[in-house]
Amino acid sequence: MQEARLYDKLDSQAVQCRLCAHRCTIQPGRRGVCGVRENRAGTLHSLIYGELIARAIDPIEKKPLFHFHPGSSAFSIASAGCNLRCSFCQNAEISQMPRDLQSIEGHRLAPEAIVAAAGHYGCRSIAYTYTEPAIAFEYVYDVSLLARRERVANIFVTNGYMTPEMLEAYHPYLDAANVDLKSFRDEFYRRLCDARLQPVLDALTLMRRQGIWLEVTTLIIPGHNDDPAELADLAGFIARELGVGTPWHISRFHPAYRLTDAPPTPAATLQRAHDIGREAGLRYVYIGNLPGLRGEDTSCPGCGRTVIGRYGFAVTERHLKDGACAYCGTKIDGVGL
Repeated sequence: MQEARLYDKLDSQAVQCRLCAHRCTIQPGRRGVCGVRENRAGTLHSLIYGELIARAIDPIEKKPLFHFHPGSSAFSIASAGCNLRCSFCQNAEISQMPRDLQSIEGHRLAPEAIVAAAGHYGCRSIAYTYTEPAIAFEYVYDVSLLARRERVANIFVTNGYMTPEMLEAYHPYLDAANVDLKSFRDEFYRRLCDARLQPVLDALTLMRRQGIWLEVTTLIIPGHNDDPAELADLAGFIARELGVGTPWHISRFHPAYRLTDAPPTPAATLQRAHDIGREAGLRYVYIGNLPGLRGEDTSCPGCGRTVIGRYGFAVTERHLKDGACAYCGTKIDGVGL
């Protein structure tokens, strides 16, 4: 157990956490919304420092990050818990464990062990993923500091429900992030996630200003966030506020957790969303969870030819020279291309 960072002590031994946008006021003996930060006699503690519930070596494309050192490996780690309660969560067995099972499981590993393992396996980056990494801030920060010294990149796969204070404290060590922009309607966030939209938009624009490489993912759920007008608004936000070179990953929904009455996303819906993104001016729009559509390939915005071919998470072909299209010389947005 480790004392938390980013919190204020209040009267009567209460505390206010400033890590995520819930800004929970936590009474003694209670926990925040995430279920992993507990007030013990007026001191906020992290219950998951170094307690890892998942470890894996993943292709960077699985995060998904298609324009950040493509073809490299990421040492992926996660602790139990999440600050959102999405009814459609794909990893609910670990993200919702503290609430649903009243349990926190994990295997303790020191920050030094994570960085050493990443180096041993030749991983270009460490990805804080599978659950929400922000709620494990203290551990993530310590790992990230060591990783930076070893020239290993740090990656967040996140719901974006973070405070400016957290991002200001962490951003010097954060190299890239894939942010779930789950919808462009506040009603969706309130109804399906017990959260709000605006803090996610604020975090995205702040990360953009901080120079963090950003990619955005939207899981398209039939009947919930697949309206063309909403998708146009979302794509327009990315193009206008984050830049037309920001990749947008459109993912296919499969029934999961507590949202089992919606069908898998039809291919036609994904293709329509793809077209909406391109009409908004986005240079790179990808279709995920549906291999075979060629929706994972990176096309040159200049000549239209494939510069990175993919099938699933595997890079199958590359036609780049010094970060530019090998055919026409157009610069391709990204890092480590």
